[in-house]
Order: sequence, then C-alpha cells, then structure tokens
Amino acid sequence: MAKSVCIVGAGPSGLVAAKTLLHDAPAGSFKVTIFEAQPRIGGLWPTRRDDNDGLLHPLMVANQSKHTVQFSDFAWRDSDPEFPRAWQVGQYLERYLNKYGGSDMRLGHKVVAADLQGDCSWKVHVESSTGSETGVFDYLLITTGFFGHPIWPDYVPREAEVPIIHSSKYRDIRSLLAKSNRRGGKILVVGGQMSGIEIAATIATHVSSATHSPGEKIIEEPEKYSIHHVIHRPSWVFPLFTSPKGHISLDAARLVNSIYRSFLGTDQSEFSPETKIGGDLLDEQPLVAMSSWYTDFVRSGLIKISQGKLSSFSGNVATLSPTNERISDIAAVVLATGFDPGPSLSFLPPSVLETISYSPSHPNLPTALAFHGTHHSSLPTLGFVGFYRSQYWGVMEMQARLVAHLWTHPPPSQSPELQQALAADDSIARTLALRADSRVSQFPMGDYAFLMQEFARALNIQISPFGSTPPLANGKSMDVLTPARYSSATQIQNQSQRKQIEANLRSTRDTAVAGLSRARFVAGAVFRSLLGEWRLERDLISRLPSHPSGRFVGTARFLLREGTADGRSSVSRNSSPSCPTGNNINNDGIQEQEQEQDPGLEYLYIEDGTFTARDNPSLSFRATRRYIWRYDEARDVLSVWFARTDDASRADYLFHEVEFLVPGADTDAVAPATPGIPGGISGGGAVAAVGETNKVVDEGESKKGWLARASHLCVEDLYDVHYEFNFRSVNLKEWKLGYTVRGPKKDYSIDGVYRR
Repeated sequence: MAKSVCIVGAGPSGLVAAKTLLHDAPAGSFKVTIFEAQPRIGGLWPTRRDDNDGLLHPLMVANQSKHTVQFSDFAWRDSDPEFPRAWQVGQYLERYLNKYGGSDMRLGHKVVAADLQGDCSWKVHVESSTGSETGVFDYLLITTGFFGHPIWPDYVPREAEVPIIHSSKYRDIRSLLAKSNRRGGKILVVGGQMSGIEIAATIATHVSSATHSPGEKIIEEPEKYSIHHVIHRPSWVFPLFTSPKGHISLDAARLVNSIYRSFLGTDQSEFSPETKIGGDLLDEQPLVAMSSWYTDFVRSGLIKISQGKLSSFSGNVATLSPTNERISDIAAVVLATGFDPGPSLSFLPPSVLETISYSPSHPNLPTALAFHGTHHSSLPTLGFVGFYRSQYWGVMEMQARLVAHLWTHPPPSQSPELQQALAADDSIARTLALRADSRVSQFPMGDYAFLMQEFARALNIQISPFGSTPPLANGKSMDVLTPARYSSATQIQNQSQRKQIEANLRSTRDTAVAGLSRARFVAGAVFRSLLGEWRLERDLISRLPSHPSGRFVGTARFLLREGTADGRSSVSRNSSPSCPTGNNINNDGIQEQEQEQDPGLEYLYIEDGTFTARDNPSLSFRATRRYIWRYDEARDVLSVWFARTDDASRADYLFHEVEFLVPGADTDAVAPATPGIPGGISGGGAVAAVGETNKVVDEGESKKGWLARASHLCVEDLYDVHYEFNFRSVNLKEWKLGYTVRGPKKDYSIDGVYRR
C-alpha cells in the first residue's frame, strides 16, 4: 500500500522531492500531497515577468548558469539564456511540474502545525482562504527553503525620515525614492556579502541608467545620487565564483585566497583601497560574491564603501561602529541583511525542534541534520530537502534521492554502500562544531563537487563521462560537473528521462566547447569590462593634405544604462527573432509567457579631449564624439552605433558589429593566453566565462589579446575597423581600436589605445 507523504513547499526542492518519490522510487510506493502557502509554485522564483510580490525581482539575472540551475532529467530549451532571469527559472519549474506531475498540489494552503503522533505519523494542520483542514500522513518532508523571512536588525527603525526597505523588496530606483522628499543624496546599502554587493551594483546600474538615458528622467536630478555601501570586510567579486566548505584553516584560507587573486588577476586595490584583499585578510576565510558591475562602479565613484557595522540610524544619518563614522545626507536605506530561516520551521513542535538542534541564533546553521542536511535518525518519518544556503540544484536532487531511498529501504535492506556512508557520517557533529567556529566558511554547504560525490557513493550512482573538449592551459580536457552526470539507473532506463539527460549533457558540452574553441562569450566579457572611464591616446595619419595628421589625448567614458530601441528597427534583418509579449501554449501543454527580445543594457560612449596637429602644434582644439555600444546576448554580438546629431544621447544607425577572430581559424589571430577557467564551473558557475580569461600583453611580448574586426560602408567611404582586447584574467586592462578610412575625399588611418 502506498505511503502518504506531506511535502511542505512547492519551490524547486518540493518539486524535485515529489518527482523523485513518484517517478524514481518503485511504482506505487508513495502518494504525495504538496502544500504551498503562495498561490503559485516556484518558491522564491516568480513564474511571470510581472510578479513583483515575492522575494526575488522577476527580472533578476540568476548568478548561476542554467547548467547548474537544472535538474538532471529535464533540459532547458536551447533558446533560454545561459543566465536565465528569475521568472524564466519559475517557468522552467512549471514545465518540470507539467512533465513530472502526479502529486496533489494544494496552492494557497499554509501548513501551520505538524504534530508527531505516537506511531510516527504526522497530523498536519493547514489553513487556506476556504478555512482550516487537518490530515494525517505517514511521512513529512520539509522543503520550505532557507529564506523564511527577511532579517530586520533591531537598531534600524521601521519608519524614518527616509525610505528603508529590505533588499528583497527592491524593484527599481523610482519606487525606492517614491516617498522621499529629497533630491539627491546617498542611498545606503547595509550588508557586504553576496546580496549586498549584488543589490549595490543593481542600484548603481539603475542610477546610472536614470542619469544617462535619453528622454524624460524617471527620477528628478538622478546625477545627484550615489550609493554608499557599508561592509564588514571586502569580498572577492567574481563574474563567476565557487565556494570552499566547512571550517577554513589558516593554510586553506591562504591557498584559496591566492587562487581567487590569481583568477581575478588582482588584489582588487585598483578599484578602491576598500576592496583590496591583502595583508592579514589573506589569512581570513574568503568571502565571495558575483557581480558584473560592482567593482567598476566602485572605481568610478558611484559606489563608495565604508568598512564597519551600522550601529544606529537617526533622521538621515547613520553611525558605524567601531569607528563612529557618521554618514549623512542619506536619501534611502536598503538592508541586505539576509534571511531568518526560522519561519520555515515554525510549524514543527518544540520537541522536534529540540531533536534537530534548532538554534535561532545561528541563522546560517539553524539545524543539525544527518548526511548533509537530509534527516535525523531519531525521526525516521521526517525528511529535509533543500534546507541549506547554497545555489546548487544538483545537491537538492541528491537529497531527495537519499530521503526516498531511506523511506523505501529500511535498514536491513539498505545497500552496503549506504550503510557504510550512514555509519561514517558526522554531519550533525560537524554542524554543531561549526556554530562556534570563528573560521566557518561563507557557505558550509558550498562544496558542490564534494557533496555530489558523497551522495553518489552512498546511493551507488556512477558519474557519467562528460566527453572530450579542447584542452585547457594545463593540457587537460574540461571535466564539467552538472546534475545530469549523476543519473540513477531508473532514470536511464526510462527513454523519456534519458533523452532529457542527454539533452542536458549535450547543451553543457556544446557550451564548453564553444567557449574553448571558438570566440563565444568573448563579446559579453568585453562588454562587461568596458564600464567606467579610460585614458585614450589616438594617432591620426592622413594621406590627404586637406586633412591634418595629429594626436588626440583625452578620456573615454562608458556610461551604463538600460537598452533603448533607437535605431534597432533599421537592422531587424540582423537581429534574432523577437516575439510579441503575451501567452502561448507550449509543447508541454502549459500556458507560458513568450520571450520578447530583451534589449538588455547598453553604454553611452563619450570621449572628450584635445587634438593637436602633428605638423602644426599650434593647431590644437577640443574634440568630442559619442557612440552607443550594445551587446546582444542571444546572438553573442557586440555592436557600435552612431549617435544622432540632434540628440547625441540616442542611437541613430549601426556603425558596425564586432567580429571576434577565432585563433587558428584561417585568420592572423594569435591564441590569447588562457590560464584556465574558474573552478566554479564545476560548481555551476557559468561555462560562459571561458573566453575572458586572457592576460594583458607585456612589453616586448609578441602574443596578442583577442583580435576582432569590422567593416562599414558609409556612402562612398569604407571603414575597415580592427580591435585588440587584452585581459589580465577576467579584467580588461588595455584595448586598441583602429580603423582605416578610404573614399573619394577621405584617406586616413586612426590607431587608439585605451588604458585604465
């Protein structure tokens, strides 16, 4: 007879747990009911682009790629971006549920109490808009996730002279400042780890866009605002990242910090003294964060950093400890202070909370559970999936498999591998020890490779081969770790599931090969790296006496803003297909929002300086010009557009699209130095970083950076354009732009060098 299971929560953890119990366990083993307090599935992940009621902005870009934000036997579509937006993750979950259904899904039903009965069953009390109900279940599976309720520090008032919100409620700069009567000032961001860095960069992007976008300003005098970020100590800021595990010894800290510094090619002092990680900080357990824009916004001055802790806030003034620094002229406050997981367990009785060592004073390690957060031997009918602070969906899928195996295989029938793994497990003792450990890592459950291997050994799951790739700098092939490489025998035997697994593996391998053997993703890496101000020196050599040769010296600024529609219709033939916004019924039979083309972000490029004639130095004058630079993620194309003469903040028409040259592919391009890819790739950090790990060219060195070219016919004048981009690890240090112009009345060459 099928055992009844109550699953609390219909986010990724709840859905993969239900699927595992219903589709991977022996047929007829379980009947599953899922209670979800929200009126939709997805948990944190909204399922519509206009769903602003949850804890995640629907347009937020995931900081993990779709090669990790996936389940082993359900593939993303090829048209989905490498880094999906939050609402796209929610729609992936809807498609997953549609394929692997069978549960009794009860949306809008909140579990308010779960009482353990004498026979180890659970009496579950539920409330909904229609009233209360009670049911008895053989098993209780908690998949409520780690983000129970935003933490609001006691020293921060709920109401003040300026708006104060938690970072989970930030949506845009206009709504943040809607209740403010100030014009200009500091937007204070409190919290220096991952969410703090991401939200500071997001707000800076919105302020930059409000300042530099054409047309009517969305807020008054946006140029008068800045972001002031309060951090405890600096973090390594990666385009991609991975995390160490558990206790971080002194030697391990030094090693990992040196690896991070090598990968980034900097100690981050070039951005600001406050972002530098050196000296005694190299002995501390590393903190990591992911942001494409944060460090360059710090370098530009739009984000300013103060180290310390917010101790009080009054009026529009914040005071930090231990320095007693006062930050005044605050226009708004955003608290990136994390989440309290306690509400996610509030329905459990005190005796159960005591058994699992629940501690509200340790929000990062609130429970002590066996075998990497899955169960407690004293509570054999209680399981946990996804109750940890980390991003890797493969781990929650493995947790679901282990719980299902425990519930279908009592101890006498467990495999020797599982018995040995459970006997050797010290997860509870390690968790309790880490609570008092001053050197606990940022993500105690962050070692993806270790956890996947631990579960695979216990469940006797063999990792599947990934296939060969072009060699890395060390001469070895990539060995990318994804959930699809850990497929159970039951999944492989099912033809439909096997096809999905193969599709996942193929997608990841194709992405890796494209990054290693072609110029894919280099355009995106360059675009990300251009933000801010560059020193520009340019030589013009004219072959016509009517046009003087000379030298330009000045600056070039790349000002980030939201993408505009200007000029795009004139090149629609070159653009990826776009669809009108609306709903359609997809091949799986569910209603889904169509993906209209997202213009993404763009730069307003402004150069300003002095041109001096070579043969007549007294001929010197100020020169300025503007362009619009864009990156089309769907096509992986970088493009440059002429600015309009009547409104230099708007794009007029396409100048050229940049074609990156593949080393060795019948071009003169020389292979750039590629010291490797981030370790985070095995942990689900994007494969899409491969193309950007290039070193800056040293003097006298013959090797070049990434070469690119373009061409543009302007009436009768032909522009042949060439680029060279030199990276040091993930940061662009220097780049060159030159072009030769030939026509009836033009014959000159320009060569410019851009340096930080």
